[in-house]
Amino acid sequence: MEVALLNHPIVASLLTRLRDKNTSSVEFRIIVRQLTIFLGVDATKDLACREKVVETPVAEFRGVEMDASIAIVPVLRAGLGMAEPLFELIPQAEVRHLGLFRDEVTLQPVTYYQKLGDKPADVCLLVDPMLATGGTAIAAIDILKKWGATDIRFLAILAAPEGIAAVEAVHPDVKICLGALDERLNEQGYIVPGLGDAGDRQYNTL
Repeated sequence: MEVALLNHPIVASLLTRLRDKNTSSVEFRIIVRQLTIFLGVDATKDLACREKVVETPVAEFRGVEMDASIAIVPVLRAGLGMAEPLFELIPQAEVRHLGLFRDEVTLQPVTYYQKLGDKPADVCLLVDPMLATGGTAIAAIDILKKWGATDIRFLAILAAPEGIAAVEAVHPDVKICLGALDERLNEQGYIVPGLGDAGDRQYNTL
């Protein structure tokens, strides 16, 4: 399994502000957008391209355009905050949706919504701010593979080692792109030091 970790001073500064319990939900959403752009650029740096010739105001130019269909798949609801900036970065992409939540008692994922369409994209960017136990990520990847997806890239702002190990054990072919890798999970299944509940902090439902 390939795990790509962002290493940039701007990312480190943004992550510090994101973790701060005093950061407002408005600022939290803005920072999630900013970090997602970094993740999106890094996760797609190896996409196949084909040649495209255009006319500049001065001369002909032989450039490129992407040669792959892309689906952005946010895990509802926290992943929604990452889908929009990715869509702005890749406006030709398609947006699909998966509704999953983690049962607070069993910590197991529960699927409540699925809207993927008929034809799988060449590349699926699965987005969820947190990779904690790995249960939700594994369930989402299972669904995408049943859909027919073969190139799945999971983008998360934070992850715990336990979550990465869980995904690797079941889906070693999936690339994981992270803003940061934290220390561990606590007894409640939350990432430590983490940032709390990403969905609640984005949408001010604490």
